[in-house]
Amino acid sequence: MTDYQPQGTPPARQAGWFDPGVSNIQLIYVLYLVSFVVGITGLVGVVLAYLNRGKSEAWLETHYTWAIRTFWIGVLYAFISMLLMFVGIGFLMMILVAIWIVVRCVIGLQAVSRGEPIKNPESWIL
Repeated sequence: MTDYQPQGTPPARQAGWFDPGVSNIQLIYVLYLVSFVVGITGLVGVVLAYLNRGKSEAWLETHYTWAIRTFWIGVLYAFISMLLMFVGIGFLMMILVAIWIVVRCVIGLQAVSRGEPIKNPESWIL
């Protein structure tokens, strides 16, 4: 059976990957994880997060904040690690930064799949 739609009414549009919502947040987290192989996808993820922030429910807004902060704090930590490579400790720090990013993405993916907000989206650690 088909649903009745009055003439002149556009069909209802379902939320896609690029529209604010659960699918978009999941895409952003996956783009961050893929950025370890294809570096530019992290930048695409943060652009999507900025474009869709402020356009969804409050619990999803915590995920957008978490994702944006994960990107920028990760860039800061990576820069500090690169500077410290001259001393020798930067290599270890770079590994820790990668683990930190993966853990934050996994925390975000788990929370969004359960329909929960991030408890402290402005955290610097976890």
